[in-house]
Order: sequence, then C-alpha cells, then structure tokens
Amino acid sequence: MKKFKIFIIFFVILFILSNQLLADDIDFEGFDNSSLILEASSSIDEENIPTINSRSAIVYDRNSGTVLFGKNENEKRKMASTTKIMTCLIVLENANLDDIATVSSKAAGTGGSRLGLHTNDKISVRNLLYGLMLCSGNDAAVALAEHVGGNIQNFADLMNTKALELGLSSTHFVTPHGLDNDEHYTTAYELAVITNYALKNEIFKNIVGTKSQTITINNYSKTLTNTNELLGNLNGVYGVKTGFTNGANRCLVTAVKRDNMDIICIVLGADTKKDRTQDSIKLIEYVFANFSPFNLKEKIITEFENWKLCNINSFKISKGITNDIDLCLEELNYDFLPLNSNQIQNLNIYIYCDYIFEAPLERNHILGYLTVYINAKNILTLNIYNSNFISKKDYLTFFSDLLKDYVYYLESVFYFH
Repeated sequence: MKKFKIFIIFFVILFILSNQLLADDIDFEGFDNSSLILEASSSIDEENIPTINSRSAIVYDRNSGTVLFGKNENEKRKMASTTKIMTCLIVLENANLDDIATVSSKAAGTGGSRLGLHTNDKISVRNLLYGLMLCSGNDAAVALAEHVGGNIQNFADLMNTKALELGLSSTHFVTPHGLDNDEHYTTAYELAVITNYALKNEIFKNIVGTKSQTITINNYSKTLTNTNELLGNLNGVYGVKTGFTNGANRCLVTAVKRDNMDIICIVLGADTKKDRTQDSIKLIEYVFANFSPFNLKEKIITEFENWKLCNINSFKISKGITNDIDLCLEELNYDFLPLNSNQIQNLNIYIYCDYIFEAPLERNHILGYLTVYINAKNILTLNIYNSNFISKKDYLTFFSDLLKDYVYYLESVFYFH
C-alpha cells in the first residue's frame, strides 16, 4: 500500500512537471517583473548594436515597414503563444463578440497555460479573447477555434488563408494556441507583418494593451492579468504577446510608440524569461536612442520638383499634338522613415527618365523612376509617369504644322535678306 501511494505521488509530480514543460506562458522562473526590467534597463548600452541571447529577433518600423534591426529574422521558428495574435485576429474578423460559446470537453481538457474553462461552461467570445490574450489560455484558444471554425483544422485553414493574403510564404499554422508542432512555424519578420496588420484593428489593440480585466464565466467573475512583463512597465509599450514552449523557448512580441516612432520588437528563442526581457529592452532602447524620424517624403518631393523644373522642356513627343507633358511621381505611402545619423549623411536620390516618346502617349504611362539609396543600397523605387493623354497628330494637323514651319522658314529667309 505504501509503495502504491509513493507511485501515485510520483505520478502526480511527473504529470505537473510535464504540463509545465509543455505549457505555454506558465511562469515558473520566479522573477519579479519590475526588478527584472529595472536590471535590464540599467545595463543598456544605447550606442552600440546590442548582443542578444535570442536566436531570432527583429525591430520593425510600423510606419514604413522597414527593418531597423534583424537577427535571423527570416529563419523559420516555432513561435509558441505568439500564435494567438493570428488567432485573435481571425476571431475578430469572423465572429460576433457578444456571441456566447459553449466550451467543449476538448477545449476544457487542453493543457498548458489556461483560462480555467470546464466542459459546458458558457462564456462570450469577447471574454474568451481576453482569456486568450491576457492569461494566454490554451483552453480559450480551442474554444474560440471550435466556435468560429467548427473544429481546429478548419480554423487553422482560416489562419493559413489569412497568412497567404498578407503575402507570407514562411508561415504555417496547425493549432490556435501554438503548442509545439513541427508544421507550426513562422519567422520574426513575418510575425511582425502579422502583428502590424492586427494592431490596425482597434479592438485587438485595446485587448492586448489591457493590463488586467474582469470577465464572467457562467455569470461568475474572474480577474485576469496580462502575462506581458513590459506592458505598463516600459515607456511607450502598448502590447502585444508573450510565449513559451520547450520547442520555441521564450518569445515576446512588443509594440512601442514614442513620439513619431512606432515599432514592433520581436524576440524568439530566448533561453529564459530574463533573457527575453533583457533582449527586448536592449533592442527597444537602442532603436529609440539611435534612430529618429526623417521626413523622406518631403526630401523626395523637393528633389523631384527641382529636377522637373530643370528638365520639363527637354521632353519630345514625336508625332504628338503637343510636347506639354504633365510629369507625376508615384505616391509614397508614408512620410517619415527612422534613420540614424550615418544613414542620413549617406542618403542619395537618383532620377532616371527617357525624354523622347512617340504619340499617342497614354495617360499614366511610366516614363522613368526615382530611386533612394542609403549607404549604396537601394531602399526605395518610385515610378515617374504622365497624368495627361497626348494624342497623335492626324494628317490634317500634320500638314498644317508642316505648312506653318515652311512659312516660318520663308519669313526668316526674307527677314535676314
């Protein structure tokens, strides 16, 4: 009997430990967030490019889509509960937040970090989303997937369809929660693209920016606390998601806005929570210390207008009724680009354009292009086109112009004699 009790105790301990090892976002490292962040912030070298523990990382400028820092940012990796960024997005685009979901036994039995759902619980989609994004409930993830997609496979199909819509080629989803699966992966860069898109949804942005929230399950109240250690503790942080599994290690996606700069910082594959926190803070502080918003649109427009002023009379439209071409430049969809002082000094703009065309010249015909180089690297190309249609001369106009030229020639001959 004694041996049996020891066996049961051993089995229970093993079960708890295995759940922890497989769990996403369960914090058993015992760090105090505030002291951890203070320690990380005090060790920052703002001038030098940071050395980080994380296997993959990126700092992505939301305004321009520019990568300000990258480490293996295009390497496919498991991403743990940062998966739930896409899960939340799919639900927001396909469900009514006031709908009431009934929790299945499959959802209630999902391991890892949990909201604490039980079979046949009644809970709104809105409250499930808070359970998904604040306490990273894997049970909430399955409940949402089943409510929206009918089952996990159908929901994963919705996730993968959305990834394709966003132009992502190195991302694939199998589950709504992100527990380890070899066919479930993304890259730091593509996760930044997903996050940037999701943050354009105000409901998503409000949820991931919530530090704590009281929800109801079966009309009983429960208060949730956000697992994101930087939210509310580091200047400008307004989201978005933590993650941890054995296969993915520690992951953190952070959105930060200070003045005119709005960035997404992602670290994947950190060894410990301390490492992911320190790495994130190092990257965030490095970028804000060394980059500042440069008005690239204003610079481009000034260069283009000066070039146009010097070259507008050089255009020749062969057989056209006029040479009066209306030159336009493709619109840049952002104003500011974060640059460091070295990049600003080595920014150059070049304009390439043909000058002779044959009528008819269709409206919006591409005539040339403008390129922007930084440190001899092409970062941007914009097309130059005409906004007006120039028709071809008909025979009557052609002979009329020919006659005018002949008369002009005769007048000039008599004038000089």
